[in-house]
Amino acid sequence: MKNILILFVLLTIFSSCSDELDKVNPNEVTNQSFWQNERDAVKGVNACYSTLHRGGFSRWQPMLYDLRSDVGVSYSPWSDLANAMNNFIQPDSNFGPMVDVYFDNYVGINRANAVLANVPAITMDSNLKARVLGEAYFFRGMHYYHLASLWGNVVLQLKPSAPTDLPTTSTEAKVWAQVVKDLTEAVARLPKSYADPKDQGRITKGGANALLAKAYMQLGDYEAAKKALDYLVVGDGASAYNLVSNYSENFKITSEFNTESVIEWSYIENPTEGTDNDVQTANHNYGTSIGQFYAPPGVGFSDAEALRWVVDEFEIEKTVSNERDPRLPATFLYNFTNEAGPAATMVYGQTFLQRYGNNKRVSFRKFLHDHARNYEGFRGINNYRFIRYADVLLMYAECLNATGKTNDAYQYVNRVRSRAGLAPLATGKSQQAFLTQIKHERLLELSGEGHRFNDLKRWGDLVPTLSSKDPGFNNFVKGKHELLPIPQRDLDINPNMTQNPNW
Repeated sequence: MKNILILFVLLTIFSSCSDELDKVNPNEVTNQSFWQNERDAVKGVNACYSTLHRGGFSRWQPMLYDLRSDVGVSYSPWSDLANAMNNFIQPDSNFGPMVDVYFDNYVGINRANAVLANVPAITMDSNLKARVLGEAYFFRGMHYYHLASLWGNVVLQLKPSAPTDLPTTSTEAKVWAQVVKDLTEAVARLPKSYADPKDQGRITKGGANALLAKAYMQLGDYEAAKKALDYLVVGDGASAYNLVSNYSENFKITSEFNTESVIEWSYIENPTEGTDNDVQTANHNYGTSIGQFYAPPGVGFSDAEALRWVVDEFEIEKTVSNERDPRLPATFLYNFTNEAGPAATMVYGQTFLQRYGNNKRVSFRKFLHDHARNYEGFRGINNYRFIRYADVLLMYAECLNATGKTNDAYQYVNRVRSRAGLAPLATGKSQQAFLTQIKHERLLELSGEGHRFNDLKRWGDLVPTLSSKDPGFNNFVKGKHELLPIPQRDLDINPNMTQNPNW
């Protein structure tokens, strides 16, 4: 009887505790209590933008695109990083930096899904609602663009996730189809521009069209890509964009959001808190740490560097005034031989020779802070220009050439060359010869901006023979290394997922 009484008391206690645990804390924000008005809708989509500040997105992801191509190399003392990023030797599929990129893209997808699931039911200004939904569609499409590019066959999660969800892996083709669908939805809803300066940096119709064109090009649909780019080059959006006169202005904190910016991620100093202006917020990073990992030795970690053969490509052609291509010193920090004066050799306040002597190391420069200060750090403020108008013009020329309109394509390549002081291209090239020229132009214009890997993949040039330029490709296996391995931890959690081929 005593034991029965004790059991009854315990069951009563546990039942009472269970009832208490099931109660909703009235002071806690939930999905049901949050999505009430247009202010909540804007806050919700702003959370999509904050994903861009996460380390996987603002640190490791650009490295994956640069180092897994033929323009970048890693001599990092962290051998696992150098092997995984550059040498196609994966320590394991749960390798931290790569998992961070994979995870952060899904964080962004989940935030976009929350907006798309909840904002339609909010009573609010119809134009603002359309814009917010357009931004969310863009972000979901963009994150799947990166997942399709790097992992290919991934899970398509198109609604807010629940702990019980065990979705199956979708094919790379289906993931790309979703990218196109989401970005098309974004284009239909986004504005051409924003009147309020506070909205600077928000995604526009032009930005969505530019990324949509990139997706179509990866699919080999150049006609559809051209149609998306028409808006920015010859259509209603063309007046909003132009090349800046000085190439280097695209990579300085003093000239952010200029007319060449199509999609640009904003990074700022952390807001101060309390009465001490030197105190930075402890749990939020509004900056980027890419500079800390790309800066040369003695300044940064130098985990990502450039290969010297790319420098030589810039030296092939002089400007019309018989000078070096001005994009070269804006793109790299390296030892300029036979240079008159130290200006071009300055590396964070010292000459290259003072810091490193006469060696051949080359650092990517575009998103560093050497133009503004003599140090890097984890809270960088130099914006990341994800898509520039020069990229758009070169994509447009590539699309025209691919669709049999080579003669119409010269003018757009020449606009980019003219800004660099180079002579116009000689006409009369065959379609293949023009594509070869496009490959050269994109290399010079866009090196170190995270596009080379997808360029090589699109052209079918991601092959082991690149080892003549980049020794890391000695380990490249065709049919395997075009994609990264799905993290094993996800496969362990979800038995409905499958690993990528040959991993």
